[in-house]
Amino acid sequence: MNVVVVGGGSWGTGFSCVLRHRGHDVTLACRDAEQASVIAATGRNPRYLRNADLEGIAATTIDDAPVADADLVVLALPSRAFAGVAAELPGDAPALILTKGLDPATGERLSTRVQGRPVAVLSGPNMAEEIADGLPSAAVIASDDPELAERLQEAINSMIFRVYVNDDLVGVELCAAAKNVMALAAGGVDGLGLGDNAKASLITRGLVEMARLGEAEGAQPETFSGLAGMGDLIVTCFSGYGRNRRAGELIARGATADEAIAEIGQVVEGLTTAPVLRDLARRLGVDVPITEGVCRVLGGESLDSLLASLMGRVPTAE
Repeated sequence: MNVVVVGGGSWGTGFSCVLRHRGHDVTLACRDAEQASVIAATGRNPRYLRNADLEGIAATTIDDAPVADADLVVLALPSRAFAGVAAELPGDAPALILTKGLDPATGERLSTRVQGRPVAVLSGPNMAEEIADGLPSAAVIASDDPELAERLQEAINSMIFRVYVNDDLVGVELCAAAKNVMALAAGGVDGLGLGDNAKASLITRGLVEMARLGEAEGAQPETFSGLAGMGDLIVTCFSGYGRNRRAGELIARGATADEAIAEIGQVVEGLTTAPVLRDLARRLGVDVPITEGVCRVLGGESLDSLLASLMGRVPTAE
C-alpha cells in the first residue's frame, strides 16, 4: 500500500518502521518543514526516536504529502491538533487513528472527528521506542467496518507486530484515552515512593473506573481486559518510556505540569485528556474518583490530601 503517516512524533515515527517492515511505501508527513527535511536527508528523526533507522521512508510536510493518492492515511497527531488537521486532509482513503485521547474542544472520541472516509483505530501496549527497535508487541484494530479492520490486520500483522481485530470502537478509544490519565496517577505513586502494593491497587481500581465509564458509553466489558485496556494500561503505568507516568512522577516531586512537559520534551496526552474525561464522566453520571483526583492535583490540590480522600472513601464491595 501507499501509506501516509500524518504526524512525525515518536509513535508516528515508530509506526512508520512497522509499515516499512511489511513492505509498504511509506511517507512520514511532519508538521514542521525543517524536521521533514532532516529526515529526508539523513534517515533519522532529529526530534523523536533519534536512533531509529528511517531509511526507505519518505518525509515531507503535511501540506506536501501525497494524501490524496494514498491507500491509507495514518493519523498520529496530538489530540489538540487532531480535528483541525484531519478535516483538511484531501481524498477519501481509510484513516487509521493512532492518537490516544479525546477531542478537547468537544469531548468526543477522535473517530467521530473524521469525516468522509472509513475509520479504524489501533491501540495496545505499544511503546514507540521498543517498536522502532524491532522488539515484539501486539495491538488491536477496531472499526465499525469489520472488513476494513480485517484488511488492515492483514496489511500490518507481522512476526514482530501481532494484530488482533475488535468491533468495539467505543471501548478501544475510551481505553486509549483513559489509560493515560491512570498513568499520571501511577506516576504520582512512584513520585511519592508509596510502593508496589499501592501502585498495583491504583492500577486495578483504575481499570475498574475505565470499564465503568465504558459501560455507560455502550462499550463491551471484555475490551477492558484486552490489549487496549489492561495491556496498554500496564505498560503505560510501568514503562520507563511512559510520558504520562513520568509526568505524574515529576508533578508528585514538586514540578508543575508545564515544567513536567518541558523536561519530558514531548506531548503528554494525559494532561489534556484528564479534564475532558472527567467532564464526560460527569455528563454520564459515572463515578471516577481517580480521574477526579488527578484533575484536582492538576488544579493545585496536594497529593497528600488526595491520597487521604481516596483512602478514606467508604469501603464497598469490589
